[in-house]
Amino acid sequence: MNIIIAGDGEVGFHLAKSLSKIRHNITVIDPHSDLLAMLQSEADLMTITGSSTSIGTLKEAGVSSCDLLISALHDENINLITCILGKRLGVKRTIARVSSIEYLDETNKQMFKGFGVDEMVSPERIAAKEITNLLTRTAATEIFDFANGLLSVYMMRLGSSALILDKTLAEISKEYPDIEARTIRIIRQGKVIIPDGNDKYLRGDMIYLVAKASSLEKINELGGKKVFNIKSAIIAGGGRVARRTAMNLQNTISLKIIEKDRQKCFNLSNDLSNTMIINGDANDISLLMAEGLENTDAFIAVTESTETNILSCLHAHKHGVKKTIALVENISYIDVSQDIGIDTIINKKLIAASYIARFTLAPNVTNSKWLAGMDAECIEIIAKEKSLVTKIPLRDLKIPYGASIGGIIRHNTAYIAKGDFQIETGDRVVVFTSPEAATKIVKLFN
Repeated sequence: MNIIIAGDGEVGFHLAKSLSKIRHNITVIDPHSDLLAMLQSEADLMTITGSSTSIGTLKEAGVSSCDLLISALHDENINLITCILGKRLGVKRTIARVSSIEYLDETNKQMFKGFGVDEMVSPERIAAKEITNLLTRTAATEIFDFANGLLSVYMMRLGSSALILDKTLAEISKEYPDIEARTIRIIRQGKVIIPDGNDKYLRGDMIYLVAKASSLEKINELGGKKVFNIKSAIIAGGGRVARRTAMNLQNTISLKIIEKDRQKCFNLSNDLSNTMIINGDANDISLLMAEGLENTDAFIAVTESTETNILSCLHAHKHGVKKTIALVENISYIDVSQDIGIDTIINKKLIAASYIARFTLAPNVTNSKWLAGMDAECIEIIAKEKSLVTKIPLRDLKIPYGASIGGIIRHNTAYIAKGDFQIETGDRVVVFTSPEAATKIVKLFN
């Protein structure tokens, strides 16, 4: 696929590097020649220094023969103009990164589609949705549902209270045969392990598994995780992610937002009727204590400063807050943040990449999630008629290295992948894959 990416930061560059590993033909447009030189030294792609709203630059990038144009700059107006121009110049499909609530209204989305903007992705909206989901699934460090929750990709860190420590995957499977789940990845001291039955669960491991909804309660028990209800939360920061999260939560829990910009506080108070808005600094521990930090169930740090978000979550954790969530914009900080005790990391760059990446694989890839802490994604793909996966059982398939089949959804019933399982035409299959293996795994389903 020929893809043009317009970007001025980590969203576009992370996406470009990941998609180049899938062997797409990538051209990146950016006004900063020094950043492009660094990107080109790290990935196999083409770069053009210039503005994506320049017709000449778009033509130089080969927009008329392009399959997909992605505009992921910080300025949503530039993204929309880029996509509109690209469509007029002949690109087949366009995706724009936007943040405005007004633009994302369904009626307005259809209007922009008429102008040439085929898809709009809002990292802030998706981040708020993930935060809301995590506050209702409190035992998980990260969770992503497929088929309305019939299957879930579930990540949790194993502490000293986990009942499965020092036992192999095979031993746990034999001891608890009724648990319908499969461990797909283990992250141990920064190293990603694709486990087999002989691998053991160790303290400090972060495990990714695919599980049926009926098994999540038992999984939490074995992982030493206690499920609790969130009745109150403090949000540090009053930006778009905070506003959307508050809109989702304010009618179900007691909610406070701390924001140091006075004008933002006034704007928030106009939009949020059941949320207490406090003008102050989330770095001020005395303020957090005065606002009842010790009696708060969840602390969500989504300021513009990654460092503030990490430090304030650590303070919250120290004072007994049960659930901490930090917005971490620097991808290189993710591993460290998870290691030092923050429950969940939200990264808008990975969120945007997750949404966009599925448009670059195949039409039968219906969902995707880029995983924090490792260079991999989880996709949902539909098995096509006469595809190889429908002809032989899973144990006989030559699954490419870096990919694993986790579960299958057939006629609203979920199944965990086992060696003797036979995939049928129309099945929706949940697959973990590295970028390098993505194209190969998709071929098995087509």
